[in-house]
Amino acid sequence: MSKNAKIAAGGVAAGILLLIWLPWWAALLIVLGVPAAAYLALDPSQRRRLRRTRRRELGR
Repeated sequence: MSKNAKIAAGGVAAGILLLIWLPWWAALLIVLGVPAAAYLALDPSQRRRLRRTRRRELGR
């Protein structure tokens, strides 16, 4: 299993656990809010590098 697949599987498992323990709106807020906050915490140069890498990988 690749590293990205392991991360995705862990994210799905965490999302299911959050839906069981929390109301759906709180789980949705956490699932969407954490990646958004992490992206906003990056410097502008890091954001540009991340966008450039994503575009380059899409063109494979």
